[in-house]
Amino acid sequence: MSTKTIVFITGTNGGIGYETVLVCAKTSPDFHILLGARDVAKGQKALKAIHVELAMTGRPVSSIEVVQIDITDIKSIEAAKNYIEQAHGKLDELINNLTEALEPLLKKSSKPYLIYISSGQGSITQRLDPNGPYVQLRGEPYRMSKAAIKMLSACHRFSFAEWGCKVLAFDPGFCVTNLSGEEGRKRRVKMGARTPEEPANTLVDIVLGKWDEAFTKSGLLDVDGNIVPW
Repeated sequence: MSTKTIVFITGTNGGIGYETVLVCAKTSPDFHILLGARDVAKGQKALKAIHVELAMTGRPVSSIEVVQIDITDIKSIEAAKNYIEQAHGKLDELINNLTEALEPLLKKSSKPYLIYISSGQGSITQRLDPNGPYVQLRGEPYRMSKAAIKMLSACHRFSFAEWGCKVLAFDPGFCVTNLSGEEGRKRRVKMGARTPEEPANTLVDIVLGKWDEAFTKSGLLDVDGNIVPW
């Protein structure tokens, strides 16, 4: 079994996922990061760019490898799980929106973390508040999907507690992403969106245990480490 802390991050070709891999790798050489990518070629391209940036730091960094995973494909998820088990024997930190197949690997960690990426737009409390953020935005499908992620996080927070897994739903806030294409990215920049490095830094601080006390109280944190309503 690996002596390093095994961190699996999906959605890493760009945006928050990419920056989280980069920040995590810069933080400590004690991590081994699994860069999850649906398209291996795109994953390798991202890894090559990350290595270029890491080489400029001039200090020890984490080891990183690409792991193919398509979270909509059961066979792909099972293949990723089997590879991680054979290669590393465990999984310490999981940052993504899938869990079930990887739960046995998290159980083998002495200090497991499971972090779901959610959004303030998935908050039912805030949606019912006439003065709440995003009150004028409809986006029902997106809101429903993020509310579902919060419920999944709440369920796992309750049921995984018995074997010591810390479960958190994380709201990265309004930041620049590649989800809506280049034009959408430019619009977000003009609207004052945060850079993806900001939520990436918070995610790595969570992995390092710096926010344990805060999310033990709630299980739902935003990019600034604030406890936010479910």
